[in-house]
Amino acid sequence: MLLIFVFMERYYVSLLLSVVLGLTACKDTDSPDVKSETTYPIGVVSTRLGDMHFWLYNETPVHKEKFIELARAKHYNQFTFNRVVRNFVVQGGCPDSVQYFENSPFLLDPEFHDSIGHSYGALGMGRDDNPGKQSNACQFYIVCKEQGLPQLDSNYMIFGMLIKGGDVLEAIEKEKTNSLDQPEVDIPLDVSVQYYSENSLLDSLGFKLP
Repeated sequence: MLLIFVFMERYYVSLLLSVVLGLTACKDTDSPDVKSETTYPIGVVSTRLGDMHFWLYNETPVHKEKFIELARAKHYNQFTFNRVVRNFVVQGGCPDSVQYFENSPFLLDPEFHDSIGHSYGALGMGRDDNPGKQSNACQFYIVCKEQGLPQLDSNYMIFGMLIKGGDVLEAIEKEKTNSLDQPEVDIPLDVSVQYYSENSLLDSLGFKLP
């Protein structure tokens, strides 16, 4: 009986110690002193010709968040790059048709900024000729003219910029197209959002935070 008692005493002491250590570990994990590394959302447009990575501007929060939302929902993946115009833009997402633009649930009011324009590699959202210049988040485009397209500033929304994949943009621009500027061979979209720390942005994408 004495051996059994000693054994049971040691068992309960060990059990109590495990519980105390477990609670301590949980407390340390939840402590406000433990800080997670800040990460930044990067838009990734993957195609059969390669991947393009985009910085998304904090200055255009509504457009940024809607793009992230639709990318996570894989909304863009049902579409292709449907319009390619050399020295102008490559356009992806929903086509230019009444079906996608009339009463669209993805209309956004403009967030124009003088400091954000249509430079080479700028990522914008398409729109029709509505008087409020509202963007339609189901469609995006990338400027592929080296001199940029300043005539579109304050008329169409730019919400990001290309930070890696310029060779892919050039390859898309060089694709053969028909009379409607549609690529002869489809370029399906795979759009996602990946998160990078400041260091991984520099190491993986060669991009320094603005």
